[in-house]
Amino acid sequence: MAAETPEQPETDSGAVTPGYKPPVQKSLQEIQQLDQDDESLTKYKQTLLGAAAGCQDPNVPNVVVTRLTLLSDMAPDPLTLDLQGDLSSFKKQSVVLKEGVEYMIKISFKVQREIVSGLKYHQVMSLKGLTVDKSTYMVGSYAPKSEELEYVTPLEEAPKGLRARGTYHVKSKFVDDDGNIYLAWEWNLAIKKDWN
Repeated sequence: MAAETPEQPETDSGAVTPGYKPPVQKSLQEIQQLDQDDESLTKYKQTLLGAAAGCQDPNVPNVVVTRLTLLSDMAPDPLTLDLQGDLSSFKKQSVVLKEGVEYMIKISFKVQREIVSGLKYHQVMSLKGLTVDKSTYMVGSYAPKSEELEYVTPLEEAPKGLRARGTYHVKSKFVDDDGNIYLAWEWNLAIKKDWN
């Protein structure tokens, strides 16, 4: 009989790539001061980082997630959750999505002070208490900017059919390589026969 390999416990914190170690976190100032005598590298860093304008207040979170929007060409109205207000209200209402439509999720966010590496959007969907889907999307690494940034997931199709209809409970997180959770929220997605 072959030895059994113990299973890793499942978590909803996102997928972990075996053997991957995130880079050591350095402040923006440390990065800008490295290799100052190398003119070519200095210009390259300026191209990547730009002016690195952003909020310098240490009391403000480094990453602020502002909105989640479901994008569908067939939707009669925008399906947007404002993530800067009362997040508990999303548990009491549902975003309606017509069965079988194609959609994408757009996350709007700001990076305020320091470079953030390995941003990920992770969600776990459940129906009647049973997990039906876990998805993790690699958003990327970003330098601070004064303007808002956006990430759009690949195109997906909403489930269809009588069994697929219902209200799905979704737990969402916006995290980075270091395990910092910038926002975690719960919301409901109702898959219906029609938009209303």
